[in-house]
Amino acid sequence: MPRFLSLIRIDEQSLTPDTPFPADFEQRMGALMEEITKAGVMLDTAGLLPTSEGTRVTWSGGKLSYTDGPFTETKEVIGGYALMQCKDKDEALEWTKRFLETHPENWTVGAELRQLDGS
Repeated sequence: MPRFLSLIRIDEQSLTPDTPFPADFEQRMGALMEEITKAGVMLDTAGLLPTSEGTRVTWSGGKLSYTDGPFTETKEVIGGYALMQCKDKDEALEWTKRFLETHPENWTVGAELRQLDGS
């Protein structure tokens, strides 16, 4: 079965670590994670630390360069990921949609869904 990587995109400036979570958010997210795991779809998932903890490594002109975060010039960053094994892209899109819909309506959270090559 093909594997898909769902890259979760957030606006790091508007969703900071001190952004309040609705009271039922963890419960709804936990229920979805339990369901997707029981369905045998979820292979791995995690949130990422803020870009202030990261380093970008670039290869250009035969040289490596390193840029420490935060990456304030970038509005949208990858805030987490989910690695899923689904029967097809439609199923992967359905799980990704459900994940996004679990978030509060006033948040802006996106996802980029990509199939792994060779899966």
